[in-house]
Amino acid sequence: MGESWGALFVLLCLLQTKHMFADYFLQTRMMLDNRARYLHLGRFLHAGVHAAGSVFAFLLVGASVGFILIVVVAEWVAHFHIDWWKGRYTAAQKLTPADARFWQATGVDQALHQFTYIAMIWVWAMQLVPAG
Repeated sequence: MGESWGALFVLLCLLQTKHMFADYFLQTRMMLDNRARYLHLGRFLHAGVHAAGSVFAFLLVGASVGFILIVVVAEWVAHFHIDWWKGRYTAAQKLTPADARFWQATGVDQALHQFTYIAMIWVWAMQLVPAG
């Protein structure tokens, strides 16, 4: 499974790099404003940036198009709802970056995104292991 381990680490690095760019370099004001609303075009687009980055990452490691479509739709749904929870929670509590609980919520948000990547990688890895 040596070659598979290498592919898993490459995928992990690709998803981490994608996350950094999507969360910290590619967010627009529209994506950041009014995050407590459920139907929010900015969050819809932000989750889409994440999904598009994941499509690229999985294509680079040779995942099938069918697999990519399923896992990326699941990621989009998860990302949308994780960010909605954080936006709703921080707005309801009137939290700002000056508050410790804002950063605690951000930590939970980021951890949930990382667990999403672990799940995505695990599902992909299960396809690499021969049956039997």
